[in-house]
Amino acid sequence: MKPFFRSFCILLLLTFNIFIGFGQQIASKDQTYIFFLHNKFIEEQDLNIAHPEYGRAEYNEILNSFKKDHFVVFSEKRSKNTNVPKYAKKIVKQIKKLINEGVSPNKVTVIGTSKGGHIAQYISTYLANPNVNFVFVGSVGKTDTEQNPQINFCGNILNIYEKSDDYGVSAIKRKETSKLKINHFKEIELNTNLKHGFLFKALDEWLVPSKKWAKGNYDLN
Repeated sequence: MKPFFRSFCILLLLTFNIFIGFGQQIASKDQTYIFFLHNKFIEEQDLNIAHPEYGRAEYNEILNSFKKDHFVVFSEKRSKNTNVPKYAKKIVKQIKKLINEGVSPNKVTVIGTSKGGHIAQYISTYLANPNVNFVFVGSVGKTDTEQNPQINFCGNILNIYEKSDDYGVSAIKRKETSKLKINHFKEIELNTNLKHGFLFKALDEWLVPSKKWAKGNYDLN
């Protein structure tokens, strides 16, 4: 076999395998999908580096928790200083591709912690699909409505925040100023006393309601 033809065949095979792999993920319309967006600390540090106050970010443990409950999980370790609106638009394209392939919007959930949750809010705005699920974890700031007026919630919105955390608060104010359709809205205030560190951990306190929300249990029973 000539070198050029052999290389072409290998490339064709790789492309075919990638396509088939993605097709298998979206073949079942009953499958549920999670786009998980991590916090800023993981952007800036290796996963084995511990935060001086909050400890190691349990990124892989969080992903494995979702996978054990049979979610198809899309996530990546973002580059340092990721541009929030630009990255949000990238995820919007991926979600639209899933929907165009036949996946029901309510089978898609975007879950973001801290900066990842801020990105998720932009995704909610840009996607503007009231049937997609969103979980914002410790990511709604006290002055967000004044500093980021361009954000409009849209979708099924669950906001989870920790009472001892100075960085994440209630999203009621943002909900009231949002001009897009919100089919379901709910908030959970945790009391772990871990401050912003609660979202570094694979805690059932926020993972369990996130999974319920992703499965369409909007009463969280």
